[in-house]
Amino acid sequence: EGGGNMAASGAAQLEDWCGPEGPGAGGLTLLGAAPGAPSCPHGPALLFVKTNQGEEEGRRFYACSACRDRKDCNFFQWEDEKVSETRLAAREEYNRNHQPSFTHRHNVERYKNFVLLPLSKRRFCQECQQLLLPAEWEKHLDHRFLCGISTAQLKNPSRLLYPLENKKTNAQYLFADRSCQFLLDLITDLGFRRVLSVGTPRLHEMIQSKTSQEENSRVRSLLLDIDFRYSQFYTEDEFCHYNMFNHYFFGGEAARETCRKFLCQDSGEKIIMVTDPPFGGLVEALASSFKKLMAMWKETEKAGHNNQEMPMFWIFPYFFESRILEFFPSFSMMDYQVDYDNHALYKHGKTGRRQSPVRIFTNLPPSMIVLPVEEGYRFCSVCQRYVSSGNQHCEICDSCTSKDGRRWKHCVLCKKCVKPSWFHCNSCNCCALPNHTCEKTDAGCFVCGKAGHKRSACPSLSRT
Repeated sequence: EGGGNMAASGAAQLEDWCGPEGPGAGGLTLLGAAPGAPSCPHGPALLFVKTNQGEEEGRRFYACSACRDRKDCNFFQWEDEKVSETRLAAREEYNRNHQPSFTHRHNVERYKNFVLLPLSKRRFCQECQQLLLPAEWEKHLDHRFLCGISTAQLKNPSRLLYPLENKKTNAQYLFADRSCQFLLDLITDLGFRRVLSVGTPRLHEMIQSKTSQEENSRVRSLLLDIDFRYSQFYTEDEFCHYNMFNHYFFGGEAARETCRKFLCQDSGEKIIMVTDPPFGGLVEALASSFKKLMAMWKETEKAGHNNQEMPMFWIFPYFFESRILEFFPSFSMMDYQVDYDNHALYKHGKTGRRQSPVRIFTNLPPSMIVLPVEEGYRFCSVCQRYVSSGNQHCEICDSCTSKDGRRWKHCVLCKKCVKPSWFHCNSCNCCALPNHTCEKTDAGCFVCGKAGHKRSACPSLSRT
């Protein structure tokens, strides 16, 4: 699930690739997936362009879709680079060697044998993050392992597995029970019976657990996640090894077909996609993959649904609102604060700037999203949506304007509401923190050198 590097986003993240073989300093822009792109262990690489100051056209290169840090995956190739047959063969061998040792099908068979073992013989290697059969014990003698793995532990693998906390690669922070239960209750109350869980393992396992315990529970879930460890606990109809940054199914056409079948199994059951990506991920890449999943659903839908958009909850920090709306104009941001078990800051109940910045973005009508009154949320009859207690309606803006849970104030000069700690700066002609550094009017764009815009908005750089 989400969490992760809150400060880094967009083109600035790509500078992690700078190094002896990398593009060096300069403007960097994602161009997206490209036909015939080379692959690394994480699937097809994405195409980027690096532009030096004063240049109109930059040099294009491929880099890993999933890893922002080259220490995790150092794949790099210029688009116009001629790669020798020897190097291609070595790359293919490297990619094969960096795939999981067991296939998903093999893991399913191992799980069936594991559950037949008496409790005293059920072991889990903490160092290898692997369920162990008795014949494998000897290889793990010097490792730390857990004994007596119960059925309850097997049904809650996110609590058994170590979270992958590399913030730029996996950023696997897991929903707290409060948020997870709220999401499931909301999904159920809205009448959804199928959930495409993209990078939300804890929500998936809560749905699976509810289904096995309650005979009348009709909610089903399919988990798409880059963490292959979950294949030890779920069948091929319950889990697909998936990279949400390049829409890549590691299981090939069979896994893609599993996803397609899950999306098209209608029989009157509504479906929703819930995703909680790493916060350090590129919004452009994520949006592209989500649109492809939506298109897959639309292709399977019956005639008459073609103009509809697949319902979706995208869980992300509030300060990415403009970026998400750029790709999904139909989305709106809810005030509900999503919190995480294994993150020190993203906790519900904190005040001021310590409140969780994580929100739910959705294409469902805001009036349909009922937030818990007992947690301080209330319904604004003017905005026709639930808002947090500190989010007061501004008569001038005619909207509940707060984004971070605090009460914002209206600036007459800026003609909008701003954070309570901000003050209007006459030099910058906008509101900012009191100790901010005023922008130099003579400083031009880093890419083209012209004044009037920043690098991220440079017209010389193509958009996704």
